Amino acid sequence: MIITTTIFKNNNQQYLNQNNKLTREVKANKLYKIINGLYETNPNTPGYLLAGSIYGPSYISFEYALSFYGLIPEKVTVITNATFDKKKKKEYHTSFGVFTYRDVPKEAYAQEILLKMEKNYSYQIATPEKALCDKLYTLSPLHNYKNLEVMLFQDLRIDEEEFNKLDSSKIETLSHSYHSTNVNLLAKYMRRNKYE
Repeated sequence: MIITTTIFKNNNQQYLNQNNKLTREVKANKLYKIINGLYETNPNTPGYLLAGSIYGPSYISFEYALSFYGLIPEKVTVITNATFDKKKKKEYHTSFGVFTYRDVPKEAYAQEILLKMEKNYSYQIATPEKALCDKLYTLSPLHNYKNLEVMLFQDLRIDEEEFNKLDSSKIETLSHSYHSTNVNLLAKYMRRNKYE
C-alpha cells in the first residue's frame, strides 16, 4: 500500500515526533521509501503500480507499454510515462525501478488511456495505439512511408503481426490531437494499407 508522509502523520498523531516515528518505521523495514514523501508497505510491489503516484498526472506509455502489449520484443525495465504541460523530462531512480516522464500534447493526453486494477492498486496505461502514437511523437520527423516502415519494423522492432491488429480508426482519431508529422504519417499509412 502506498503511504504519503501526510497520511502517515495523520495516522500517528499520538506520537509527539512523527518524523522520528517515520524514520524508525523505515529502518525497521515496515515502510520502504519510494521518493521523498512517498512510501510503500510492500518491498515487492511492481514498479508500474507506483508510477502514477510518483509523478503526475501521468500514465504508462512509450516503450514500457509497447513491450507490455507485445508490440516490441524487448523486455523494458524502465517504466516510461506520459505527462502534459510539465515542459521537461523527469527521471526517478528508486528501489522499485527507474521511472521516466515526458510530455505529450495536452490535447492528446486524455485520449485512449485504460484504468487497470491489480490487487488494491490502480494504474493508468495507454492503449497500444496511443503508446505507438506517443512514441512516434517523440521522434524526429519522418518524410515518407519507407522511412516510417524502417522506423517501425527495423529501428523500433515492432512486431508486424501485432501491428496489424491495431485499430486504425483509433490512430486516425488520435492523429488530429498530436499535430505531429509522424503520427499523421502513421494514420495515412494505416489508411492506405487498410484499402489495399
